[in-house]
Amino acid sequence: MNPRCQTIVHQQQRIRRQASNTDAYAFFNLLTGPELFDCVESLLPDHRERLFPPTETLSMFMAQALSADRSCQKAVNDLAIKQLLGGLKPCSTHTGGYCRARQRLPMGMVSTLVRTTGRLISTYAAQTWQWMGRPVRLVDGTTVAMPDTAANQAAYPQSRGQKAGLGFPICRLVGIVCLSSGAVLDAALGRFRGKGGDEQTLLRSMLDTLNAGDVLVGDAYYATYFLLCELQRRGIDGVFEQYDARRRSTDFRRGKRLGTRDHLIALEKPRKRPAWMSVAYYEQVPDRLEVRELKAGDKILVTTLRCTGQTPKAALKTLFRSRWHVELDLRNLKATMGLEMLSCKTPAMAIKELWVYLLAHNLIRLIMAQSASLADCLPRELSFKHSLQLWLAWRPFAEAMSQSENLNGLLLLVAQQRVGNRAGRVEPRALKRRPKPYPLLTRTRHSARAEIQRSGHPKRAK
Repeated sequence: MNPRCQTIVHQQQRIRRQASNTDAYAFFNLLTGPELFDCVESLLPDHRERLFPPTETLSMFMAQALSADRSCQKAVNDLAIKQLLGGLKPCSTHTGGYCRARQRLPMGMVSTLVRTTGRLISTYAAQTWQWMGRPVRLVDGTTVAMPDTAANQAAYPQSRGQKAGLGFPICRLVGIVCLSSGAVLDAALGRFRGKGGDEQTLLRSMLDTLNAGDVLVGDAYYATYFLLCELQRRGIDGVFEQYDARRRSTDFRRGKRLGTRDHLIALEKPRKRPAWMSVAYYEQVPDRLEVRELKAGDKILVTTLRCTGQTPKAALKTLFRSRWHVELDLRNLKATMGLEMLSCKTPAMAIKELWVYLLAHNLIRLIMAQSASLADCLPRELSFKHSLQLWLAWRPFAEAMSQSENLNGLLLLVAQQRVGNRAGRVEPRALKRRPKPYPLLTRTRHSARAEIQRSGHPKRAK
């Protein structure tokens, strides 16, 4: 037996031994435990006994988010087959009842469940998964497109650089993610353009998600004087990339030298009060703030972690490199799970769909965290897509099999695939496969359709 096979066999044996001595449902019980159960019960709206009660509707909605075919028709078809195989009278395969049930599902119920599950997963995470004994939270933003309807365009306008009728409504999403488990702790949504939709504003609305002792890591969008002051006031440390305007004037010969390209400097409070800030709050902000600047590769970092004895430069460089995980998490949401383009035609349903995606994402992170606990590894070493594929294959047969062995076997399979350590890997941002030879749509679909009816389809370019 070759060394790789021996390693896999030993790993499987270790997981089986640990699983026999560990409650395999420890993480899954979070979903049915008293705290979350009471949370769900308090959020349930008044409802009659229907074919699609709120809990069943949410379960089907999550299954849609996790499936490659996200249509309501498939969700209803799956329920009909399930009832047929269970000896019950199958429901109608028309989707109207299910769509109305999704509309009745409270938005606050789904968003609160995302925050609650994220907090429970993060709290349950092993102490050894933390950075220097401290929880690390990653923050980053992205955009999500919606179907091009008048209602969506009014609530979430498209980019100004696109002509009317040619773009898609855009929603900005900023999320706070647990570094150790990958769970989404909170998210804030806003318009792509317009007042109140920038990443700073959305992050400020979520600061209560953070606790004293946390470390917040983000890119250059967040390295502002007022955010650093607010984090310090709350007992939270921040590590951010320095924004470009400040970076160009950084001089490591100034301030208190801590090491090679590592120093302490005092920042002055901006004289101009931001429009979003009240006069009383502005006056409470300190006039000076001492922060640490250091060179990490080709980046300059700014942080409130000033002590070199407790946080050496090498540790901060390693910590900031882990910020890349939030980029991968957003890629998993958008590319692997299909969040890049929502399906619902109205703003309220589209935002509810987005929250359902985040809740489904936390479900997969729950499985990965439990598998990592049994396999004695970090959740970040496991493959998100592999875990998602296994969950989709396991779910239809889960009820017919012994839960204990079945679940242990699932967690064993999840732990088999590890993500490779590809430090410093570089790939070209270019497509090899050539696109189809169709021109871009440069007019509204209505006018283009009318032109085709008059003159026929244009000839393809040779």
